[in-house]
Amino acid sequence: MAGPLDVGSVAPDFILKDQNNQEVRLSAFRGRRNVLLVFYPLAFSGTCQGELGHLRDRHGDYTDLAEVLTVSVDSAYAHKTWAIDQGYEFPLLADFWPHGAVAQAYGVFNPDKGYANRGTFIVDIDGIIRYAEMNEPGDARDPDAWLKALAAL
Repeated sequence: MAGPLDVGSVAPDFILKDQNNQEVRLSAFRGRRNVLLVFYPLAFSGTCQGELGHLRDRHGDYTDLAEVLTVSVDSAYAHKTWAIDQGYEFPLLADFWPHGAVAQAYGVFNPDKGYANRGTFIVDIDGIIRYAEMNEPGDARDPDAWLKALAAL
């Protein structure tokens, strides 16, 4: 696997459905908002729940600086159940079919596991990646680093 896209790259556009079955297009935020794009392996897993719980609990801190979008290969239906269960109000996007295509485009898909690694990208208002990281499944990220990177834009 080559690894995540490089800082300075143009962020690949995508359209994915959220937990409410509504389409979300990345390019819709160009010229309007920075985007924090958080890939995670699977809904209902402990590390993922901890990371997304942080986004839920500090949602205002993030939304002051960017649109928060999260992505996994789970279906929109699984995301809906998880969002209700955990109180997630930000979009949980389904990279369900073609399976993991967006994660592949961003270089964070794990073909051995069939889901995304923990990839995080900050896409600026012009659609350029300004922050990129990738951790393996089970290796939690530091969400405070995301806030620092967003604040620096």
